[in-house]
Amino acid sequence: MRITLRQLRYLDALAAEGHFGRAAERAAVSQPALSAQIRELEEALDCQLVERATSGARLTPAGREVVERGRRILAGVVDLETYARTAADPAAGSLRLGVIPSIGPYLLPKLLLALADTFPALKVGVRETVTATLVGELQDGALDLVIASLPLGDPSFVEVPVFTDAFLLAMPAVGPLSLGAFERAADIPTETLLLLEDGHCLRDQTLASCGALDARRLTRAGVTSLATILQLVAAGQGITLLPELFLAATPLDAGRVRLRRFSDPEPHRTIGLAWRRSSPLSKLCERIAGLTAELKPAADSVPA
Repeated sequence: MRITLRQLRYLDALAAEGHFGRAAERAAVSQPALSAQIRELEEALDCQLVERATSGARLTPAGREVVERGRRILAGVVDLETYARTAADPAAGSLRLGVIPSIGPYLLPKLLLALADTFPALKVGVRETVTATLVGELQDGALDLVIASLPLGDPSFVEVPVFTDAFLLAMPAVGPLSLGAFERAADIPTETLLLLEDGHCLRDQTLASCGALDARRLTRAGVTSLATILQLVAAGQGITLLPELFLAATPLDAGRVRLRRFSDPEPHRTIGLAWRRSSPLSKLCERIAGLTAELKPAADSVPA
């Protein structure tokens, strides 16, 4: 008995959901059909892939390995389909673009206009979510191209840095927190620091820029957007590091928020593009990387 792509897709859905019913909904198939296909896959491979229980389903060690290998196979099939669809002209097909939330709203407006001017026949679909999700979807072939903070650390990706994005200190314009004279990010008192919630790479980058901190003293705001962080700073709730890309695209009330650049070397992140090495859209992605590099904010676009 031979294994099929359908069986691998169904097992992938089960791995993502951990439940046969939800996996069936995800795969748009009946639960008995999905269960039968996975049993056939187990028979074909002569090993148990799933532990079945009334509360759900758990992959066995063999199941996790098969899912991992199956995802690479499914991604290769996606690349094959994309190649066939775009063989004549990749720029006349479609591109599935992923971007992290701390970049998307501030870079995409200009980038999408540049793509429309340069590749008028290209259809671009955008997916905005956190880095870990984008990496998984790029690995699996659900995305063609990702814009994020580098490095992503997957050897199967081509990673192209396009520009550095400096971090500036944002503090209230009035009140006790406005008096801080911090030459380095590492000088910021932990208890005053406002951060995005766990899962956002910008949180990790900010913590890395600030050196060794006592995590127990961090403010637990549960904030998911830079715009909200900025409003908290304006309200005197704390201080933070904000990327230049965000500040260049965001109106700032100088009466409520004060910005300051750090002394050299400035803390920063590296913004870049990543795609699968096997992708048939590699040449197109290289051209898009060139366009993106031209969109770096001008050095004087953020007063500080």
